[in-house]
Amino acid sequence: MPDWIAAIILGVVEGLTEFIPVSSTGHLIIAGHLIDFDDDRAATFQIFIQLGAILAVVLLYKERFWRLIPTELEVKPEQGLSGLHGLLLLAITTFPALVFGAVSYRTIKEDLFGPTTVAVGLLIGGIAMLLLESRLPPVKRCGLDSITWREALAVGLFQCLALWPGVSRSAATIMGAMLIGIERKTAAEYSFFAAVPTLLAATIYDMYQSMDSLQSSDVLIFAIGFVVAFISAWLAVEMFIRLLATYTLTQFGWYRVVIAALVLLVVI
Repeated sequence: MPDWIAAIILGVVEGLTEFIPVSSTGHLIIAGHLIDFDDDRAATFQIFIQLGAILAVVLLYKERFWRLIPTELEVKPEQGLSGLHGLLLLAITTFPALVFGAVSYRTIKEDLFGPTTVAVGLLIGGIAMLLLESRLPPVKRCGLDSITWREALAVGLFQCLALWPGVSRSAATIMGAMLIGIERKTAAEYSFFAAVPTLLAATIYDMYQSMDSLQSSDVLIFAIGFVVAFISAWLAVEMFIRLLATYTLTQFGWYRVVIAALVLLVVI
């Protein structure tokens, strides 16, 4: 398969799955394995095209992101997710994953990027999602501006679970937020915001680590994946938020379980 076709396929997969709780990394690993695009360059490509998905959510929520720009140098809790207080909340959420990710980077890249580990992550996450939706805790926080530093830290700790490929960063943060009493739609939107610094830091770090293995001929392929991921992520985020107005995460949980079973059948 020509690399540009592989870039389009993986760009679509990345964009459609990055912000919904099904594991974009897991789907990229499985898709790359199926189309035989799973070498070291492909691993870096899969990280890089996350930037396209990040840009999509930033533009979709540009007014909220604009409110994060500080207008004064004082941190005020009443600011909610805006100004210095909003930046502090996102920093608190991001920090645990940065620390654990940096410490375990090599182990994750060398030992966990495979169909079997992805299937395990998908399966466990799917079962956890079904259990959570069947015993949902009472809602204590509704709206992005209601989140405090305690919830921000808790979501950050849950986000560390996503270092295992297949668990899903969005699933870990959304379910973690719901588990501590944050309303479902608010949990999803905070997950979008928390994704930006986390994915941006992961992408920069991975690109730095992989710089020696990349060539100038890779630029076009990376650009194609970036653009396709941007477009598909834009559509996916809008659809996901609409779905949450009517449905729960149960459908995503069953989807994860079915995909995990299919992958394990193929691998085993």
